[in-house]
Amino acid sequence: MDEKLLESIATTIADYRAGEIDAPTKEHVKQWVKQFPDGSRDNILAEMVHVLGKTYISKANVETFLSTVVSDEKLTGGDAKKFWQGAKLLEIQTKGSSQRDMLAMLAVPLKSKAGLEISDCGKTASCYVYLDDGVFSGNTILNDLKGWLAGDAPAQASVHVVIIALHRGGEYYAETKLKEAAQEHGKKIELTWWRVLTLEDRLARTNSSDVLRPTRIPDDPTTKAYVDAMKHKPTPRTGANVGALGNFSSAENRDLLEQQFLVKGAYIRTVCPHLNQYQRPLGNSLLETLGFGTTIVTYRNCPNNTPLVFWAGDPWRPLFVRKIN
Repeated sequence: MDEKLLESIATTIADYRAGEIDAPTKEHVKQWVKQFPDGSRDNILAEMVHVLGKTYISKANVETFLSTVVSDEKLTGGDAKKFWQGAKLLEIQTKGSSQRDMLAMLAVPLKSKAGLEISDCGKTASCYVYLDDGVFSGNTILNDLKGWLAGDAPAQASVHVVIIALHRGGEYYAETKLKEAAQEHGKKIELTWWRVLTLEDRLARTNSSDVLRPTRIPDDPTTKAYVDAMKHKPTPRTGANVGALGNFSSAENRDLLEQQFLVKGAYIRTVCPHLNQYQRPLGNSLLETLGFGTTIVTYRNCPNNTPLVFWAGDPWRPLFVRKIN
């Protein structure tokens, strides 16, 4: 097994849940990849080096992002202090602590670049800011802002959604449902999305997607049994597209991950007793699919929308030990 590949992955994800769990080592990565067939291990490692280089979000990435956001001219209109004085920072997340943590991190560049404390923001709110590390299915932001619309939101609100990674399907779903919810409460909401990465994951754009979308069902009994039990059969991806973001290094290597992660994900579902029906082989999804398929992981936690091989537990050894919200 290629030691340099093991070391590269361990280095990339070195700050994953730092201070909460032991830092990942190349031995940890080795034990993870040994769960795959021997002949595919080095190729999986090599492609994971590429994928995680594109989609692992370190703490340093977040700090740089927030520093840029504070003074972004398109967001602030060229006057950072004035904008943030009028921007009410929403702290309304009902699950997890990512929003609270990012607001705390925002305080550093807010002070250095705009001369403001968090408490100085939005005393007379002209707009609102919803900050988080990512939007995946859209359900988290939808539930948070629906509760806000039913309660403290004014009759008309301009909300800036500031995130690192945005999935197109989640954006469309959340925006559509939030406008419906606002109308139900006699309110109006205008959403503006600000992000670093935009990942295409809509089913109608499967062939140009940036997430795991297999081209075929592998010749594996467990996987075939899982698919046979589905009421709505999956639509295979066609063509050799690796996505606009280049999250995959080649069509061949993308196919390798999709096939191996699907087979092992179907297997994991048979041996891990605590997975629910929505925790599909390629990641949590309320829709009946093979799974959400994202490869976005942050230093804070591994989303359950990633493949089961990333985070599922005993008896599977996860690459990312996930913290449950």
